Amino acid sequence: MVTPDQCIKKYGKPDANELYLWSVPAELNVGVIPKRIYCNMDTVAPLEKAFSNLIERGYIDELKTWDGCFNIRQMRGGATYSLHSWGIAVDVNARENGFGQPPKLTPGFVQCFTDAGFDWGGKWKKPDGMHFQLSAI
Repeated sequence: MVTPDQCIKKYGKPDANELYLWSVPAELNVGVIPKRIYCNMDTVAPLEKAFSNLIERGYIDELKTWDGCFNIRQMRGGATYSLHSWGIAVDVNARENGFGQPPKLTPGFVQCFTDAGFDWGGKWKKPDGMHFQLSAI
């Protein structure tokens, strides 16, 4: 699992100027998938694959809300930066998958992201079911 220390070593301290504004390909603009996403360049290919997986495998209707990628902030309850600070984490369906609550995403939906190179926060000791982050940088 990627850590904030690894992000600092690779990317430096979080800085909005280092982000990429990804124009999501038209064929992936389905449902609530945004047309543009501020993210890290390293996130583009895995996110494109995750979206493709959702569409191809028939899980796109389970994506009810896109709740963001980039947000410079501390981890909840922590003293280190969240991986959202570097644009390598995304949140989806936040209302139904609150931090510390039992996740409500289906295994097939989750696999669309994990097969694309993301770790899922729903398996953590204190689950964060809305959260997916790159498995490696």
